Order: sequence, then C-alpha cells, then structure tokens
Amino acid sequence: MGLQQTRIESLPFVTAELNYLAPTPGKPRTYALEPPPGEPKSTALPEPHTVPIFDGRLVADSFSLDREGFTLVRHPTVVKDFYDDKEIRSVYYPAVEAFLKATLKADRVFIFDHTVRKRVEGAADIRGAGPRQPATRVHVDQTDLSGRNRVFEHLPDEAEELVKGRVQVINLWRPIRGPLRDSPLAMVDGTTVEPGDLVPSDLIYPNRQGETYSVKYNPNHRWFYIPEMTPDEAILLKCYDSATDGRTRFGPHTAFVDPTTPPDAPPRESIELRTLVFHKA
Repeated sequence: MGLQQTRIESLPFVTAELNYLAPTPGKPRTYALEPPPGEPKSTALPEPHTVPIFDGRLVADSFSLDREGFTLVRHPTVVKDFYDDKEIRSVYYPAVEAFLKATLKADRVFIFDHTVRKRVEGAADIRGAGPRQPATRVHVDQTDLSGRNRVFEHLPDEAEELVKGRVQVINLWRPIRGPLRDSPLAMVDGTTVEPGDLVPSDLIYPNRQGETYSVKYNPNHRWFYIPEMTPDEAILLKCYDSATDGRTRFGPHTAFVDPTTPPDAPPRESIELRTLVFHKA
C-alpha cells in the first residue's frame, strides 16, 4: 500500500518556490558549457510555483523506488575525501556498486559517472567553472530515449543483450557534510506525475547531445524532502526504468531553498552517483 492521503496531510511541511518549465516554442535546449555566440544558455525558462514540500522522514519506510520513484537508505561510507576523484573511483564506486546490487537484487550494476556539488552563493552551475551548484529546476536526468541510450554509450559491446532485460538508471545522492540544512533535495511522488508533465529537452555537450525531461507544473504533484540528512544516509532516485508495467519510470526532483534554513547553515555539499542497474529478462 502507498501513503494514505490522510496520513500525508498530517505531515509537517515547508512551503517553497520550485522552478517548473515555462511554456516555450519548440523543444527546450540547454548548453552544458558556454553557448555559441548569440545563443542563450537555455531556452528552458523557469516558471516558479510555490508548493508544500512534506517531511518524508516520518514516513520514509513507506517509500518505494517502484511506486514513488525514490527511497531513503542508510549507507555509511569509509571515504575520507569526497573531493579526491581517485578515492571516489577506487573506494566509493565499488562500495556503492555492491550495495545497490544487494539492495535492488540486481544482476549487475554499472556506475557511469558522478558529480560533487558545493553551493557557492551567486555562482552559476557551469561545468568546468568552479564547483558544480545544486540544480534548481524541476527535472529528470534521463528520458525514455536517453536512458536506453546510456547502455549503448557505456557498454556498447553488450548493449543489445542487456536491453533485452530490465534496465534502470538509479542515482545515489548523499550529503558530504551534515546534518544538511541548506539547499535540500525535493522529490515528487511518481504516482502524482502524468506523462504529459514531462517535456523532452536537449542537453548539448561539446562532443555529444543528451536529453533530459523538463517538467510542467501540475497542481497534483506531491513533493517530499528528507530534512537534516547525515552523510551516512542516501537517497536512491529513479531516473529511468525500461519496465512499462505501471510502476514509476521517472523521478522528477530539484534542489530548493528551505525557508527554515538557519542563516549560519553551512552551504550544501553533496555527491551523486549515476548508475545503470540491470535485471536479466
């Protein structure tokens, strides 16, 4: 059983402004680096909406990747320095791979990249130009097209066989320092998302083109966050699922400004790993 409406309405919540997609002509596009001369950085313009974001910690045991599209897990780590790329790849990657394989009962897990973020007041989120910033628009990292394409991009020799089974893209997101009070992550309950809410949008890199979902406002969206997360906790977030049997396939999410954040709260520092999760047919 999912969360009961009466139970949700009894939860504490904060009210915050989230940036949905404003109506735009044509397919939205965003440049991952500096755009060509005369081109805007993005044609995906924000349409802010103020919404309640419920405290999910009190009902965390009820969340399911296949229903809501996200879940909270306990996952202690021995990593000493999350800014050391070598340590991340040699220590953190294998630990997360083993954890996800066991937790999701997967046949195989492949980690294809990671992003470390540290919020700097007033900084733009530009790759290669200082620390990556929290993403402050409602989005899904993959689409029906790009999620499948990830298999062919990262495991080309095995892709045709792998896509015969179930493929998921699962992010593992955690704070590097805690308790996290600044720029927390908000996730929408996948059961409240309509297919028409998701708008395919081009993400243009110097050497390739990806695709993400921007998200149109829907007053039925039900948002959750996990307040004061610690570094031994993580959120599993579904960004793609090849299964089309009614379970949640895409998990919209965004960072947001929590109005209850203390003025002296340390800026958010976080890391997300993006993984391909395989189940044989």
